[in-house]
Amino acid sequence: MLQIEDLSVAFRTRKGEVNPVRGISFEVARGEQLGIVGESGSGKSVTSYALMRILDAGGEIRTGTISYGGIDLRRAAERDMRSIRGREISMIFQNPRAALNPIRKVGHQIEDVLLQHAQATRQDARAKAIEALEAVRIADPQARYDAYPFELSGGMCQRVVIAIALACSPRLLIADEPTTGLDITTQKSVMDLIRELARAREMGSILITHDLGLAAQYCDRIVVMKDGRIVETGAPQRLFTEPEHPYTRRLVDATPVVGASIRSLLPAEARTPEPAHRVQDHPVLEAVDLVKTYPSKSGPVQAVKGISFAIRAGQSLGLVGESGCGKSTTSEMIVRLLDPSSGKILFDGQDIAAVPAARFAWHPLRREIQMVFQDATDSLNPRDTGASAIAEPLARMGGLGGRALKARVAELADLVGLPQPLLSRYPHQLSGGQKARVGIARAIALEPKLLILDEPTAALDVSIQAVVLNLLVDLRARLGMSYLFVSHDLNVVRLLCDEVIVMKGGEIIERGPTAQVMSAPAHPYTRALIEAAPQPPVKTPA
Repeated sequence: MLQIEDLSVAFRTRKGEVNPVRGISFEVARGEQLGIVGESGSGKSVTSYALMRILDAGGEIRTGTISYGGIDLRRAAERDMRSIRGREISMIFQNPRAALNPIRKVGHQIEDVLLQHAQATRQDARAKAIEALEAVRIADPQARYDAYPFELSGGMCQRVVIAIALACSPRLLIADEPTTGLDITTQKSVMDLIRELARAREMGSILITHDLGLAAQYCDRIVVMKDGRIVETGAPQRLFTEPEHPYTRRLVDATPVVGASIRSLLPAEARTPEPAHRVQDHPVLEAVDLVKTYPSKSGPVQAVKGISFAIRAGQSLGLVGESGCGKSTTSEMIVRLLDPSSGKILFDGQDIAAVPAARFAWHPLRREIQMVFQDATDSLNPRDTGASAIAEPLARMGGLGGRALKARVAELADLVGLPQPLLSRYPHQLSGGQKARVGIARAIALEPKLLILDEPTAALDVSIQAVVLNLLVDLRARLGMSYLFVSHDLNVVRLLCDEVIVMKGGEIIERGPTAQVMSAPAHPYTRALIEAAPQPPVKTPA
């Protein structure tokens, strides 16, 4: 169906020419599910943009052929490409909210594609759009037809994007990181849906992802890319058990699976003995009957329903559940960004819930509770350098200035493994892993007793995730901090947390030691979460 030979792409920049794709070749058969994996910057997405002929300004295909059903896409006229895009080849983009028009109803956006490719008339476009929503199993599709993207959850928006991509029954589907940011059960339902529809329609598909475990579960064949080149191709079972290229081995080792240790995720040469940490008996924080209620047009909505738990000094507590279960609301109340409707938050025996969130920023205990946010980019001020971001809490709450401040910033950069020359860069000049390190350095600057970690590795490459997780283990042992680790990635929670709490519908439904909960879950919902986690083939020992 698709054959790419010796494809090279170049971009003209102010600093010279950049070559993100360098002489790659692969093919996709009808009905085949191909995975393209690699870290950020490996050339995965640029390959798909070149295939669709939607490269950014300054980008051009330098060499190679792209043959689809006998059509040379590289030399096809733009008028012909407009007909091919959406009708013959469709794409699911990485960020569903950014891919949807925020001021148009989702039903109208599906109609746009149908009308563009003459797959519907004005008279039957609505019915066909609703039919497309039904095909991706959106509940109450007639009501969702009139919804705007901001009224839908991330998982629902992703399904709408899939409905748009499949509306014209294309023969080839490209899915670019289609599950980034989705909780684990939504991820499974989205990937199951794509696979089921592809098989039912004999549709070829290309899954672009940095998650080797996800590709191994859903793809027939995997292409591994590094620095714009294909370094290895093969069946998932062979790549996991007998990787030939050192880079593939590194990706396999960095993929969290059952039975792995936190140090085993790192390259062999970077592994050191895991530091011991001591969990003390006394709690550093206690949440007592926490409730959070939001007003709405249809009446009050309880996001958190009277939950209670404790975090001991030196302990790492995992908080897991699907989107909407109350995890983020709970963590925001604990860090005092939100006021609880009722209940207590005892920190070292003092009820900090009695202090309004608006005033807690200046409270003496503010420095003892810090947070690492999910989106490393959005949590940093784009006008501040890395050094300024790390220095801000030290100057405001630590009273440091001058040489002492500069020395402490450099010390923190070394502690989190951020090269000091990068401190002068702005967020847009840093990679995702580097921005995550700035966020962690800023959060630990005042050596807090409690660190809230809200999905800190969700959007990172697996190798960078491995480094960040090991960094958190080392920091906990060195500084004696306690962690509240909020995540939907159970494999990561298994590695980092001593105990775990499972939330559903604003309530705690299960809790206990992580190993016990993960190996013998008592609640059906917990079992469903564990079963939804990707289960790649068993790795060979490194």
